[in-house]
Order: sequence, then C-alpha cells, then structure tokens
Amino acid sequence: AMAGLEYAKFGMAFSSGCAAMTCIMLTLNQGDHIVVCDDVYGGTQRYIRRIAEERGMITATFVDMTNIDNIKNAITEKTKLVWIETPTNPTLKVCDIEAIAKLCKEKGIITVGDNTFASPYLQSPHQLGTDISLNSVSKYIGGHSDVIMGFLTLSDAKLYDKLMFASKTFGGCPSPFDCYMALRGLKTLKLRMEAHCKNAMAIAKFLEKHDKVEKTVYPGLQSHPQHEIAKKQMRGFSGMITFYIKGGIDQSKTFLSSLKVVTLAESLGGVESLIECPAVMTHGSVPPEKRKELGISDNLIRFSVGVEDLEDLLNDIDQALGKI
Repeated sequence: AMAGLEYAKFGMAFSSGCAAMTCIMLTLNQGDHIVVCDDVYGGTQRYIRRIAEERGMITATFVDMTNIDNIKNAITEKTKLVWIETPTNPTLKVCDIEAIAKLCKEKGIITVGDNTFASPYLQSPHQLGTDISLNSVSKYIGGHSDVIMGFLTLSDAKLYDKLMFASKTFGGCPSPFDCYMALRGLKTLKLRMEAHCKNAMAIAKFLEKHDKVEKTVYPGLQSHPQHEIAKKQMRGFSGMITFYIKGGIDQSKTFLSSLKVVTLAESLGGVESLIECPAVMTHGSVPPEKRKELGISDNLIRFSVGVEDLEDLLNDIDQALGKI
C-alpha cells in the first residue's frame, strides 16, 4: 500500500522512523561521506553526529539545501548519499527535490527524501527523482498518535536487497498490530490531510498578522522564501506551522502553558493539535551554537495543526498569546 502511494516498486516497514533511518545508514561503509540537510529531524542529526560520526563510521556535512550550490560545494569523491528533508523540521525550509535529485544522479549519488512533514498525499519524492523516500508512519500516516512505525520505499532492486539484508540483520521490524494500525490510518489520510491543510492555512494567516508574533513560517504563505518551489512540488502545504513569538523563553513558556485546546507535546501529525518549543524539546540535543545558526531560538514555536474546529483553535491561540 505504501509503495503504491509513493509511486515505488518496493516497500519496507520498520518499528520506527529512526529504525528506517538507521537501516539506510547501515548500507554505508566506513569512510563514506554524506551530505545532510542542516535542520534535519533531531533524531536523524543525533544519530549522525553522536553515533555515526563520533564512532568513525562515516563523515557528514550539514548544509542549507535551499541553495543547491551548498550541496555542490559539499560533495566530495567519497560522497555516497545526500539526505533531503522538505519541508524541514522545525524551520520549514523547502528544498527543490527535483533539482537536487538531478544533481546527485549525474554524480551517481543516492538521494533520500524524508517525506514525513508532507506525507505521500501531498508530495511524491520518487516522481521528483529521489532513490529512497522515508516516512515516519507515527506522524501523518498513522494520524492518531497511537502507533510508532517507519517506512522506506524505493524502486531499485539492488538497493532494495542491500536495505533488506541490513533490516533483517539488525532487526527493527514492526509488530503485525502496528502494521494494521498504519493501514487503518491510510484509509483516512486524504480526509485528514485536507483538514490539516485547511486549518493550517487559516491559522498561519492569522498568526502572520498578530501583534504578538514576530514572524510566521508556512510554505503556503506568499511570504515564505521558497513558496514557489513548494507550489511546484507539493499538492498542499501540510499542517505544520513555525512561528516566532515576541520575547524569549519566558514568553514561550507562558504562551504554551496558557493553551487549553492545543496540547503541549513533542509529536506531530495526529488529528489533535500539538505544539512545542523545539529549543528545549525536540531539538534540545542540537548544540546551542548550531541551534542559533539555524534560527531555532527560544521563541520559536512549532505547531502541528490538528483537525479540530477552526474557531476553537483560533480562539485558543489568541487568548494564550494575550497572556504574554
């Protein structure tokens, strides 16, 4: 089912998104080099920095992939893989998948596209040229915050054999019940994603004009730096919003603790709205100097917009912002 959704020949299920990511890393050899999106998912960067690099397995270069020249400059003769994530987590930068995939194909480099923030309903990395597409099923595909699972799709038989060998060797396979739950989630993916997108667009426009908000980042807004690329490669702009409130960590804590409908939690992609402060939650393991460089400041709020009544969500956000 997932392979079909992603326009691929092969699909592989894992016990988590991190297990799926680890499986890809296990196909690399000692000394290989990879190029990675600079504000990649916290778990991915943690594995690469703290395990793969620190233990001498591979070397990695993290770059801003919104500028393809950064990727060109980072590629070496040892580069075997380029890891794309778009929209990125948590700053919602949008990378041109097709352009990056074309560059890598010319150089014989494997491309991975983390499609978690968009889901297969809104974005098709394989049709844009990537070799592997990764989805954290725990998020939009499962859709109800009650399953932990990851999935890889691809069409190259030799690469599939390498990944399957790695998977069977290190484990990380999901339970039958988790697979059932994921299939259940797929049945309502269309309905949920359309509701997420509709609510998120309305809330992003509201936040963009709010006097307590410094900046709002949402691919569907014309103010987004990569809005045109998002329009080109996405069928909708997803339910993830990033915004910077005026103030610092104290204002962030006041705002988050004042919400009544929206839930303070690290996950995303469920039917319920979830919100967090990445600097002290999901991206707390990112070195402080790197967080500063990426713009993951103490006043950055990541908002996974759910499918609740829009008026309830707007009223809740407004009253919480009024407390800071």
